[in-house]
Amino acid sequence: MPRKFIQRFMPDHQVIKRQKALKIFGNVLYNPNLWCLNRRSASGAFALGLFMAFVPLPSQMIMSAGMAIMLGVNLPLSVALVWVSNPITMPIMFYFCYKVGAQIMHIPPQGFHFELSWDYLLNQMSTIGPPFLLGCLVCGLIAAAVGYFGIRGLWRYSVVRSWQQRKSR
Repeated sequence: MPRKFIQRFMPDHQVIKRQKALKIFGNVLYNPNLWCLNRRSASGAFALGLFMAFVPLPSQMIMSAGMAIMLGVNLPLSVALVWVSNPITMPIMFYFCYKVGAQIMHIPPQGFHFELSWDYLLNQMSTIGPPFLLGCLVCGLIAAAVGYFGIRGLWRYSVVRSWQQRKSR
């Protein structure tokens, strides 16, 4: 069952509640929906975490935590799934997002080299920014939909299979 598999990787919510950095959320962290693991909370957390992985901002985990609290989905799972876009996968993901956005906007993809300066970033955001941001939005929505429906389908398959196994005994 997916619950047992996912539960192995979930941190203890009592330990998380005692973290000083999370005191800014106050008593909101005591909402049991943020810590329970059922089909609704897991699928919502997958959708949220995968969508936030495509947000090109450095505060993805904080935004994912805030959205998980607002939406009432599993908090640790949604924050952990943001790490799909880690420092190793991020350049590949964001280049793919740029290519998708350029394809949608019918703009030929531009070759570029990276330079760490504000002038370079501001100049590039005016030229490659719109297709990049559109690609991030489209890829994020697709990843969220695949994650949401994939987990719901996997969960349903697992429950049906366990019921069939009980029947055959």
